[in-house]
Amino acid sequence: MNILAKVGFMIAAALTIATPAVAQAPVSLGPTPPLPAMLRHAQPVANTLPAQTAAVHPLTAQDVSAWLDGFMPYALQRGNIAGAVVVVVKDGQPLVETGYGVADVKTRALVDPQTTLFRPGSVSKLFTWTAVMQLVQAGKINLDQDVNTYLDFKIPPAFGKPITMRDLMTHSPGFSDVAKDLITSNPKKNRPLSRSLLVSSLPARIFPPGTTPAYSNYGAALAGYIVQRVSGEPFADYIAHHIFTPLGMTHSTFELPLPAGWLVNMSKGYQVASGPAHPFEYVAASPAGALTATGGDMAKFMIAQLQDGAFAGGRILDASTAELMHSPQFRPIASLPAMDLGFYQEDANGHRVIGHAGDTAWFHSDLHLFLDDHVGLFISMNSLGEQGAAEFVRAALLRGFSDRYFPAPPQNLPTWKDAARDGKLLTGDYIFTRRSDSGWLRLLYMLAPDTISSDSAGIVTVSTFRGVNGQPKHWREVGPFVWREVGGESTLGAKVKDGRVIFVASDDLPPVMALAPAPTWEAGWNRLLFMATVAILALTVILWPTIAIVRWRYRQPFPLAGRAATLHRLTRAVCLLDLIFLLSWLVLVTAASGSLELLTTSNDWLLRVIQVIGLIGIIGVVAPLANAVTTLGDSARGWWAKLCSVLIAAACLAVIWFAFADRLITLNLVY
Repeated sequence: MNILAKVGFMIAAALTIATPAVAQAPVSLGPTPPLPAMLRHAQPVANTLPAQTAAVHPLTAQDVSAWLDGFMPYALQRGNIAGAVVVVVKDGQPLVETGYGVADVKTRALVDPQTTLFRPGSVSKLFTWTAVMQLVQAGKINLDQDVNTYLDFKIPPAFGKPITMRDLMTHSPGFSDVAKDLITSNPKKNRPLSRSLLVSSLPARIFPPGTTPAYSNYGAALAGYIVQRVSGEPFADYIAHHIFTPLGMTHSTFELPLPAGWLVNMSKGYQVASGPAHPFEYVAASPAGALTATGGDMAKFMIAQLQDGAFAGGRILDASTAELMHSPQFRPIASLPAMDLGFYQEDANGHRVIGHAGDTAWFHSDLHLFLDDHVGLFISMNSLGEQGAAEFVRAALLRGFSDRYFPAPPQNLPTWKDAARDGKLLTGDYIFTRRSDSGWLRLLYMLAPDTISSDSAGIVTVSTFRGVNGQPKHWREVGPFVWREVGGESTLGAKVKDGRVIFVASDDLPPVMALAPAPTWEAGWNRLLFMATVAILALTVILWPTIAIVRWRYRQPFPLAGRAATLHRLTRAVCLLDLIFLLSWLVLVTAASGSLELLTTSNDWLLRVIQVIGLIGIIGVVAPLANAVTTLGDSARGWWAKLCSVLIAAACLAVIWFAFADRLITLNLVY
């Protein structure tokens, strides 16, 4: 996957804190596709290993410990991951709580499941959604009421339909993704949850509510703000009083910065274990991913959810409310898992499983609840690992756990009779529904769309979905618009209406985003136009001094004079400005893949400088246009000079198109 796609998943992924288990993403606090690994749900890899057919192993502390001890140490070492915590609960009790590796590479402090603090990223949302359901249960929030009812500012109308809390909880409010100010390591740049934060970062609405899966950290932050307003308590205090304290989660907090004395137990975060430790991460959209907790505390939360809200001292939810929370609410593609209220479905081997994933820049986590089996599994790692190894480790952990303790025989389904026709229908360029559509990050899916191809037998390949070996998976159609992974257990599905593909998705990713066909103008000719424009501008800028040097070397006079000479030079100057403008955005996109610190309000000045350069170039387009007219009307000029003047003028006009069509120049800086 190229660098632009990785940026997408990370930004789409950093926020994976936000999303489930990227690299297009827009970092991610949750599942990622479109921006950096933090933004992302990194590369989709869930369900990458074929199901085993061995006999069921006993789900006992002894067997689970032995299995984990055989899997985790090697996985961490191989992936260059410093440490991890793994927790398994069963029948209302912790079964296994184990730390692997180290919390601090320098001091060699071991991971302790009871005291070592991790950052579960978007798993934090499950606490936000639980708080919402508590207030629904109390009659203070209506799942189907316009959320503007609960706010002290207004989300502007769009599509003739209001956004509801149910839309927020199923990630279908239709918001463009937002990466700006999502994560920072500088406490002075952190923006607490507030009206001003939500108003200043209000994203564009790009889909009608309740129609399209598009993971939204902003939507979760909005829900947390509603909890704060309806309850009358600051969000972090509400969670502490109504969830942490009742459950005895004494080592968990949403507070930023951490309470006094907590940093001593905070695991360091790493890109790779062999590299330096990174500073503590601040998440502005705190309800979307600011949780800090130990593995032992996460066990208590899983037990309460598995017992429909009950715990030893009472309830955090009534049974009927918990059951509603755990039931399907929104199914974008009929053949794939649905969204519950906050949880996403991820059934394994015929067992009902719900869960959530979470990623900050350095911490990568998964929580899974086998509802009918009363079993929970949680993992959190403190490193991204080599080539995003943490993503593969947690995917393999769930697959291996499911196959060992809840195995199912493999299904041998025949190939669907219309496989070749349907495969051809899917072929083309796609973009994730979770994407930034209101700012310069649009460049990601314009320059690096995902692709789906099909061979003559109808075997489908999707560039986004890859196996543990890093190679694209292949899919065989086994029913109408339902494909199974060749040699694996993943499912691919498509929503088709009137012979037109609406969405394509896989259970490798949760049902919070899908691939939608890219407009031909956006990912087709627009991409070619962009490449041609940069090439023309670059050649013009390079040849300008080169020809001058050659002319000087051979003592040849400049062939133009007067107005023609002035326009010639002004045209080259405008090309230089336009080239700097476009290349600056490309450099910024590339740099963002390695540091979310660039995606903050404090760097707005840099964006404005780039935009000013672009505006000067746009105003200066008069020069290349006049130069083309003058050159075409000069009979003394050759055909090559005339052709070049026209191409240069066209390239400068194209820059204006990109500046506004791809939101490179905007009044606001929400992205």
